[in-house]
Amino acid sequence: MKKLLYFIPAIIFLTACENGSTGEGVSLPLSSEIDSVSYAYGLSVSESLNKIEEDLGDGNGMDVNLFTNGVREGVAGNPRFTSEQIQAVLAAFGQKMQVAGQKKQQEEGLKNTAIGEEYLEKNKANEGVQVTPSGLQYKVIQEGTGAKPTLEDKVTVHYTGKLIDGTVFDSSVQRGQPISFAVTGVIKGWTEGLQLMKEGAKYEFYIPSGLAYGPQGNQGIPPNSVLFFEVELIKIGE
Repeated sequence: MKKLLYFIPAIIFLTACENGSTGEGVSLPLSSEIDSVSYAYGLSVSESLNKIEEDLGDGNGMDVNLFTNGVREGVAGNPRFTSEQIQAVLAAFGQKMQVAGQKKQQEEGLKNTAIGEEYLEKNKANEGVQVTPSGLQYKVIQEGTGAKPTLEDKVTVHYTGKLIDGTVFDSSVQRGQPISFAVTGVIKGWTEGLQLMKEGAKYEFYIPSGLAYGPQGNQGIPPNSVLFFEVELIKIGE
């Protein structure tokens, strides 16, 4: 499980309350570079505070007044907690957040498993869709005329990856630059699917989560997500 950053290093706060210049409901001007940096650090902190409430649920958000109070008292040199107490409080809360994050991930994974299974069951009945013994589904959009890659090969491809709701999470097409990699250096669904293709072919892959990123998910990919790829095998080899 990816670690979430809920606590911001102390350096973030060094300019946040310069001369006691923060206050609820006060919109201060950004007149210099350090003003902008201070404001940007504040926004960065706010994203982490919002994430806490998102994971723990409504009503469990951070008290912003106490947060700014801690910043002010720390900068002024008269904090109410010692360094040891700070570490103990944050460690206990970090453990609580980890448990909450794991629970949320498990719940999302169960939901996505049911959605994915329903999607694949319906999709395999669509015209042109074929299913391999592993459960990989694919559709030939354009057949190639060259060789097929093996596990020992490197390939160059263009692709677009989407969640089944249509959200694009990665695309070499959008970047305007094909990508090269080893056939064995990608998720299982890709490794299997590429070996079905000939140079010049264009396929669609419908990849079960077990052949993709599974319950861990990946950046931009929720746990247990079925993935859809449009893939063009440009060439085999370097």
